[in-house]
Amino acid sequence: MPSAEPEAILHYVHDPMCSWCWAFAPVLKQLQEQLPEGVEFRRLIGGLAPDTDEPMSEELREMVQGSWRRIQQHVPETELNFAFWTECVPRRSTYPSCRAVIAARQQGATFEPLMNTAIQRAYYTQARNPSDESTLVELAEEIGLDVHRFREALRSEAVEQTLEAEIAKAREMDVESFPAIVFENHKGTRPIPLVYTDVRPMIAAIEAALKKSAKT
Repeated sequence: MPSAEPEAILHYVHDPMCSWCWAFAPVLKQLQEQLPEGVEFRRLIGGLAPDTDEPMSEELREMVQGSWRRIQQHVPETELNFAFWTECVPRRSTYPSCRAVIAARQQGATFEPLMNTAIQRAYYTQARNPSDESTLVELAEEIGLDVHRFREALRSEAVEQTLEAEIAKAREMDVESFPAIVFENHKGTRPIPLVYTDVRPMIAAIEAALKKSAKT
């Protein structure tokens, strides 16, 4: 029997090296656990920063570290290890980690969130650089992936095309920053306002969107 079409889809648009996505992770878990019946949760890679071999400028380093400090103020439970900024050579390059998440997905749907979380923990708590392929391969081994398959997929045209398609879809939904949550049903799409410390307003917004669509 084919599975029934979901009443609605909740798109989670993110980048594994987006610091606010890391801050949102605990509430995201609650959101997934409390989704109303008939709503299907889907992850979508938004792509924050294209490939580059250039180290971050001092100005950019200060900007990103400033974002980390704002997270510490607004979501104080978020673990952030500032040793990254002295022990690694930061690059404004998140597409490699985006490809890593897609490559992990190819070996089974359960590996996608595992790889995403492994990248986040490496970057934000372990002072490891997910812009480096060597780090991504280490993480693939740590979560139990076939490393040879992973390394080949990471450089493949298929993964690149998937990344481009997901970035394009995020833009079609008018997503301009990450993380973003977009509710989609037969009437179209609408953003769900994010709350980093309380899942209840987001659940209420999703339930309201469901009720509105049921009346039309």
